[in-house]
Amino acid sequence: MASMRLLAIIAILVQGLVNGDSHELPSFDPELAVAKVWEVAEGKVGPDVKVFNVVDFGAKPDGTTISTINFIRAFKAACNHNGRAMLVIPEGNFLLGSMLLSGPCTFQPPLMVQFNGNLLPQGSTSTAENADWITFINFNGLFISGKGTINGLGEKEAWKAVCDGCRRKAANLKLIKLNDVLISGITSVNAKGFHMMISVCNNFVITNVNISAPDESPNTDGIHMSKTNKVRISNSTIGTGDDCVSMIHGTTNVTVENVKCGPGHGFSIGSLGHYDAEFDVFGITVRNCSLAYTENGARIKTYRNESPSKASGIIFQDLTMDHVKNPILIDQEYATIPGSVDSKVLISDVEFSNIRGTTISKIAVVLACSQSFPCKGITLKDIHLEYTGDPDHNEDTPSVLTAPTSKLTTSASSCHRPALNSYLFMAVQQTPVYYFLLCLSQM
Repeated sequence: MASMRLLAIIAILVQGLVNGDSHELPSFDPELAVAKVWEVAEGKVGPDVKVFNVVDFGAKPDGTTISTINFIRAFKAACNHNGRAMLVIPEGNFLLGSMLLSGPCTFQPPLMVQFNGNLLPQGSTSTAENADWITFINFNGLFISGKGTINGLGEKEAWKAVCDGCRRKAANLKLIKLNDVLISGITSVNAKGFHMMISVCNNFVITNVNISAPDESPNTDGIHMSKTNKVRISNSTIGTGDDCVSMIHGTTNVTVENVKCGPGHGFSIGSLGHYDAEFDVFGITVRNCSLAYTENGARIKTYRNESPSKASGIIFQDLTMDHVKNPILIDQEYATIPGSVDSKVLISDVEFSNIRGTTISKIAVVLACSQSFPCKGITLKDIHLEYTGDPDHNEDTPSVLTAPTSKLTTSASSCHRPALNSYLFMAVQQTPVYYFLLCLSQM
């Protein structure tokens, strides 16, 4: 059913492209929608679409000639066109510095980007280090589709220069102040920093993308979002050195489904509470996803900070874990803002359900809530995790974790046994902030 809804979204967007009416969108046919997506990726659009090929503006697909200004000129021409426009990046290797592709624009939305080339950063990374690499900003309607690759070559220099407090490295693709965006089919490899960074946007569909970087690459989040509403990420493969998908302050109404994650740090909400006056996070669903050899599985993390905010209405559902270190984690002591004692982020109405597989950790569920703002309405159900770590694990720690169908509700001040036929193991440190919940089915 979820995949049918996604096809419906794509069909509406694509048929609007093909039929030329951005106001009265026609009914859709799911099978036709899939075909139209590939037609657009191959440049098979209507005769009323004006094509702006970066090569026609002087870009060289030879991998040695810097073509930054040529890409910017092609985009500007498409942006200022008074009709339907398609920016074409053909096959070949294009060497690029940092690019700001900015509106406002006059084209009839959406701008189609047929992306089949291989983008490489210029030899000197100094320009890219002071800004994000490829940025689309401040217009409505963007459709990027094709088999192209954005290769940040982060392994050459960027990953070697890591330090606390340094500015983050350049994102491969930054999308900011955009509405109505569809990204399909593309690949992002070895970003210096984030692969995709989305901020202050509305109505996003990301499907069938591939994102990859080694597990030792620092801060290479796959898809990172802030202050963004209505996002659907599906049918994609993400493996990086950090979060596969990260959602920080102001992220609302997001669905992540049918995504393969690993290596990396799993699916993360946060860090929250990092800045003053953060917007709330709510309406997040991660479902029907798999994680393999990741640091974390389903995670919510917050800073200790004096600025209050909320995270609520969060569902992690139908997840498969394979050798995941921390399958279920709420960590409200992730980091501390100087002068703060507790996290002021209130986490509530969170469900972890039907989470199964294997873990290399002796403690598979950690709920470390704020002492001042304890978690509320945390539900764990249908949890089954098997320990596959060191066989010499502590025998006091169960090797099989199971939470029954009945709800297990916990807070920082209380914890209820899920059922009479289960045992609840709880390890408390010096303060009541930490609750390690291990529910062992009756042997």
